[in-house]
Amino acid sequence: MSRAVLALGSNLGDREKNLELAVATLGELVRVVSGVYETPPWGDPDQPPYLNAVLIAEDGDENPHAWLTRARACERAAGRERDPERPFGPRTLDVDVIAVWGGDGQPVISTDPELILPHPRAHLRAFVLRPWLDIEPFGLLPGHGFVYELINEQPAAGDVAGLTARPDVALG
Repeated sequence: MSRAVLALGSNLGDREKNLELAVATLGELVRVVSGVYETPPWGDPDQPPYLNAVLIAEDGDENPHAWLTRARACERAAGRERDPERPFGPRTLDVDVIAVWGGDGQPVISTDPELILPHPRAHLRAFVLRPWLDIEPFGLLPGHGFVYELINEQPAAGDVAGLTARPDVALG
């Protein structure tokens, strides 16, 4: 049984619907979904704010690339178009594979440029760490540490104040 932490984000179109679409597309694989946070854009400030969430999913497929395939299928379903000129630019839906564990419970480490695991910048991003903390208080980002510790380190700690909980948006 493979287990994955996936981060969801949307700042174009119907943001709530885009996040809901990702959860629905993953369907029965989803085990738990975090609350939703409104967040300022990261890496490219000239764009609207995001709605972000994190989910944990499981599947019998042990191939970690299967999670990337599913993530891209969610993005396609939401009409995502990638702009190579703006890698951190606006998008209808972004689904990042943050971390994957194999059936033996061991984290998958990958240096494949298509799927670097764990995600190389997740430990820096409050918009990933804060929602993850909601659903897995003792979550562990392989190679970096516990989520509850990472959220208190810079630069994530400095970004937490910019996140706004959105209890009016419920996913899954």
